[in-house]
Amino acid sequence: MGQSLVNNYIHIIFSTKNRQSLIHPPYDVGLYGYLGGICKNLECSPIKIGGFVDHVHILCMLSKKIALVKLMEELKSRSSRWMKSKDESLGDFYWQDGYGAFSVSPSHVAAVVVYISNQHEHHMRKTYQEEYREFLKKYEVDYDERYVWD
Repeated sequence: MGQSLVNNYIHIIFSTKNRQSLIHPPYDVGLYGYLGGICKNLECSPIKIGGFVDHVHILCMLSKKIALVKLMEELKSRSSRWMKSKDESLGDFYWQDGYGAFSVSPSHVAAVVVYISNQHEHHMRKTYQEEYREFLKKYEVDYDERYVWD
């Protein structure tokens, strides 16, 4: 019987609905841990999860047993419910409809981990929109500006 060998590192990025600044202590670290737990439960080993007040970055191994779209559904729906349960001020917490998912070469995993670890410093100089446009350009993704932000 043949083996199915898969090694897909994925860098996922998505923001809160309308980029609202809702991811703050003490819930930010808990949110990152919760997202990591969802990844683990779906056999998508989390490597690094972090972000800023209006978005998250997830670096994980995409399991050979799940489609990316299913992973995204689970991450967004479960974590949104979790955030809403933490405080009544988060009752209107929603994620944007879309997301970005970019493949990462094994030789670049360490650099992506550092990048995610430095989100707070990084966003002292750059907005989420600027950062996301840079990813789209780097990965040569065609997009329509009217539909990227929701």
